[in-house]
Amino acid sequence: MKYLIAGLGNPGPEYANTRHNIGFQVLDALADEFETKFTPGRYAETASFRHKGRTFILVKPQTFMNLSGKAVRYWLDQEDLSPEQLLVVADDLALPFGKIRLRASGGAGGHNGLSDIIAQLGTEAFPRLRFGIGREFAKGRQSDFVLGRWTGEEGEELAERIALAGKAVVQFGFLGIAQAMNNFNKR
Repeated sequence: MKYLIAGLGNPGPEYANTRHNIGFQVLDALADEFETKFTPGRYAETASFRHKGRTFILVKPQTFMNLSGKAVRYWLDQEDLSPEQLLVVADDLALPFGKIRLRASGGAGGHNGLSDIIAQLGTEAFPRLRFGIGREFAKGRQSDFVLGRWTGEEGEELAERIALAGKAVVQFGFLGIAQAMNNFNKR
């Protein structure tokens, strides 16, 4: 069985280690853990690994966040996968820092990357892993917060939370979205 794991973020060094790029960070951690490297591809950097008979194709769109759907649609088609075999990893302002939430489907919740994926796929019915980045910003400063770097306190906990998200990704591939939700959403 094969799965496409799309981590959302923005390309370029100016966006590295920002809250909006947590999808890239989770995929980078998985690539390190499973000793694979990302290579440039059409619309995205990609890597893959096999684990216990499952293939995980990691995709970091290089189309910028608001056009993430173009890369996701292309790689789903390229790998001949259905939206149910897709897991999108994205940041979420509605969740406290470090909290993860798996969903089988749903709306974009104001996330432009998810909005574009929904538009490109023509469905909201695809799994996603939402990684909480908190809401510690002044009114009108949401964009600065999302595109800002992690605080020192957040940075101390980040590796542990990213590792937990990586475990959720792998469990999605082995147990399916329903069981992974049961195992991770109550933490």
